[in-house]
Amino acid sequence: MRYSGQVCLARLLLRLLGWRLVEHLPPGKRYVLIGAPHTSNWDFLFALLGLWALGIRGRWLGKKELFRSPPLGFLLRALGGIPVDRSRRTGLVEEVAELLKKEDLVILITPEGTRAQAPYWRSGFYHMARAAGVPIAFGYLDAKRKELGVGGYLQPSGNLLQDFAQIRAFYQDKVGLKPHKQGPIRLREEAEMG
Repeated sequence: MRYSGQVCLARLLLRLLGWRLVEHLPPGKRYVLIGAPHTSNWDFLFALLGLWALGIRGRWLGKKELFRSPPLGFLLRALGGIPVDRSRRTGLVEEVAELLKKEDLVILITPEGTRAQAPYWRSGFYHMARAAGVPIAFGYLDAKRKELGVGGYLQPSGNLLQDFAQIRAFYQDKVGLKPHKQGPIRLREEAEMG
């Protein structure tokens, strides 16, 4: 297989930093990519390196506050960023699902929604993938094993809790760069159902 210069450089950088790249990608060029655990600002740089090393044309969702400064906002958009206003319900699930239906594209989402310890994962990633009819890929960074990449995927069945049990099983032993900031791997929907 022949790789572009960007892919080769990203792979070399990861190797020099002592990280192993994992490549269990879903078929096709359209999917929602979970990024977890998310415990540090460094996760962003490792995620970009991982996307480039895997040759993934990815976009990612980030809080709109990151994009306010013109030079930084321009750079973040150039790196694939999509600003999100988390303070209001804006139909984001439908917008992302429509984007995935129209383009060969991967959307990276951190379901914890923050680098701080969160009590729940947000389920928007699941609903986006389900509405677009695309798989959910298990992107991760495991500081304990010094590996990152995509470790598998699933096609959402429509049974959120059953599918999330598989997602939880995958992420259960993954350790972030700052483990003390990792929260439980659960959905609010699970707590509400008892």
